Amino acid sequence: MRNVLSIDVEDYFHVNNFSCLIPRCSWDQFESRVERNMLKVLECLAAKRVKGTFFVLGWVAERFPEIVRDIYSDGHEVACHGYSHQLVYQQSREEFRCETRRAKRLLEEITGRQVVSYRAATYSITRESSWALEILAEEGFQYDSSIFPIVHDHYGVPNAPRAPVRLKLMNGLEMVEFPMSTLRWFGLNWPIAGGGYFRLIPYQVTKAAFHHLNHVEKLPVIFYLHPWEFDPEQPIQKAGMLSRWRHYLNLDRTLPRFERLLSDFEFVPLTELSTRQEYPQVSVGEVMGLDLSSPLASTPNALGRETQP
Repeated sequence: MRNVLSIDVEDYFHVNNFSCLIPRCSWDQFESRVERNMLKVLECLAAKRVKGTFFVLGWVAERFPEIVRDIYSDGHEVACHGYSHQLVYQQSREEFRCETRRAKRLLEEITGRQVVSYRAATYSITRESSWALEILAEEGFQYDSSIFPIVHDHYGVPNAPRAPVRLKLMNGLEMVEFPMSTLRWFGLNWPIAGGGYFRLIPYQVTKAAFHHLNHVEKLPVIFYLHPWEFDPEQPIQKAGMLSRWRHYLNLDRTLPRFERLLSDFEFVPLTELSTRQEYPQVSVGEVMGLDLSSPLASTPNALGRETQP
């Protein structure tokens, strides 16, 4: 079965774990390592003859357009990761629209191609920020991969579908949602989609989870990593113990595990998978657990924060 390979193109100082330590206004003062790390990723994928989807942060595209050109020229899908890695649920609707439009325009100007896929920073499209899906559809996006159906302290929609679905939005538009992959075990969804989970869990467990999803549940795995996860020599930040553990755990194991994964399973870009499948249609209310019968559901302050006092 074909699975989706995705890379969230950002630098080590962009991550949410360090947001209290590294303000956005200071990003240009840090040594950027995203170019050298992206070279590792692209060389690995070329050697394995694998194509994927790269969700590029607008901040990175603006400063390093050659990265975007390399991704595109190698035959991968260029997709949008927002502009400044702000959490969606911390933005107003207008802030989110402006940031998203700016990043999308940057990527399209560099590649000359329409950008149709999106992933929010830190999977921050949640129940409280589900209004963002409407804006994405209005801005021309056809596919989203921002919903993580787990319980987590920074993100997650625990009861969301675990398989791709066609979302019917409240503004009448539609888009296909590719939720991050989980394994259902003891009544809970367990993350096996990549990132820190890939570095934490023994490879044989990841491999078994892929097999279960592909061959038992007949589901594709939506897998992700970041370029900084291929960089065990990156500068160490003086963050809290949990943040350091999440960020630096097993960075030296990412590349060899990734190479094994690419050999063991088949991967394609998100858009290539989407063109070969029909997905069940569900309303965004069903996915997010929203009470759409409430009169508040149609008002701006029910699904966005800019009108609140």
